[in-house]
Amino acid sequence: MTVSSLVNEVRWCLVPRPVAKPRLRLICFAYAGGNAELFRPWIEYLDADIELVAVRLPGRGARIRDPLYDAWPALVEDCAKALAPYLAGPYALFGHSFGGRLAYELARAERSLGSTNCRRLFIAGCRSPDRAQAQPYLHGLPDAAFREALRTMGGTPVAVLKDARLMNLVLPALRGDMRLAELWRDWHGTPFDVPLHIYYGRHDPIDSEMCVEGWRRFTTAGCELFGIDGAHFFLESHRDQMLAHLIACIRS
Repeated sequence: MTVSSLVNEVRWCLVPRPVAKPRLRLICFAYAGGNAELFRPWIEYLDADIELVAVRLPGRGARIRDPLYDAWPALVEDCAKALAPYLAGPYALFGHSFGGRLAYELARAERSLGSTNCRRLFIAGCRSPDRAQAQPYLHGLPDAAFREALRTMGGTPVAVLKDARLMNLVLPALRGDMRLAELWRDWHGTPFDVPLHIYYGRHDPIDSEMCVEGWRRFTTAGCELFGIDGAHFFLESHRDQMLAHLIACIRS
């Protein structure tokens, strides 16, 4: 690996506990505006031979000033390039909301190239690709209305919402991710052969069970819907419940 490729890999990937010869890698994508650090505590739950890779996207954390993506193809292509060393062996993908969309698109892209290394795809709080996005779109709202929408959704700390300087830093990534998420739809037309595990919050006003049940039509390898007693950000409020199920799936 060249120095430049190693630097690029580190810039894109947080690996809290490197594993010399992992049985499986769990590659994780956060929700809109979310930071890779969100996944660091997960290593306390995972078996010692599972390597966690959390993806650092531009516009947040150490990459706060990196250019944002405004189209899916470039984002997916660059993710695949940055993650190439981790996609060379068996892996599973996890993504929440916007991150669920990105995990799905990456899995489709890798499958289209003939790779069969993706063992499972875990998608949380994310409508199925054939489900129409609720309108009006949030990403185009004026700042005040957009902030109020973020407050209503949860997930963004109140302290951040009240700090004008911090909000000015994170708003571009939040808007950019949300724009991609809201414009996302089914571009593939046919199912693919990766097992899907779909998590939804039983009290989620954004992506309810009705919004996620269509995922069954997007795989020929089985699709499980798993309800969690939480709202949209159940991966934080009900982390133990979700991870217990996810880990059981990985072990099976």
